[in-house]
Amino acid sequence: MSPITTRRVTTTALAATLLAALTACGGGEDKPAASATGSGSASASAEPKAANLTVLAASSLTDVFKTAGAAYEKAHPGTKVTFSFAGSQELAAQVKQGAPADALVTADTKTMDGLKAETGDATVIAKNRLVIAAGKDNPFKIDELKDLADTKIKVVLAAPEVPVGRYSKQILDAQKIEVKPVSQEPNVRAVLSKVELGEADAGLVYKTDSAKSGDKVVSVEIPDDQNAVASYPAATLKQSKNTEAAAAFVAWLSTPEAQKILQDAGFQKP
Repeated sequence: MSPITTRRVTTTALAATLLAALTACGGGEDKPAASATGSGSASASAEPKAANLTVLAASSLTDVFKTAGAAYEKAHPGTKVTFSFAGSQELAAQVKQGAPADALVTADTKTMDGLKAETGDATVIAKNRLVIAAGKDNPFKIDELKDLADTKIKVVLAAPEVPVGRYSKQILDAQKIEVKPVSQEPNVRAVLSKVELGEADAGLVYKTDSAKSGDKVVSVEIPDDQNAVASYPAATLKQSKNTEAAAAFVAWLSTPEAQKILQDAGFQKP
């Protein structure tokens, strides 16, 4: 074989070797690409399937959750969120009785803590404070808590087993103010309604609820050192038949989008 022929054979062999090496490298790169695709599929599969969710929520969340629910449905096509609003103690009773629902949001941690056997881990999504809701134009010129002790003023409070009722008792007891309510209501909306309708002269309600009344009532601020902070924990229910979708909704309540909706409605950061 001539030197020229030998060089051609050697060059051909080297080219073949190089081609094989490049092919092998390409094959090696295909695996990560396939893996990335697999990862993308896993991420996509993490998105819960569309579901009809039932959420039990404290009555003080009525207005803001209607807005939040609409926003969630828009971001999750095919998912429907139905809310059932009531006092937290009523919601707790429903859960213990096995009411068909997927998630729960109460107006206090005490109620949620009593349901640990029925719920997943709870996360506080918002906070709130109390105000005095005085009747239209505030005819009795109520401007502080101690004014509620005046027997001429018809005061309505939530029942002591209701979160807002417990908070009310807490702040009144701390200031050693004795109030004899004309009635004790099952939730904060019922307290507010009594004042709006003129059936009571004043009541203790959440700041967010009073704000929704417009000029029907006058909101009298309570100083922070005399006030109570209401926490709103949210959790999935173990009895849910839509566990992934329920968990996704509860997690969403802590996202910037949901937090903006809550804070625009007057709720405080958790």
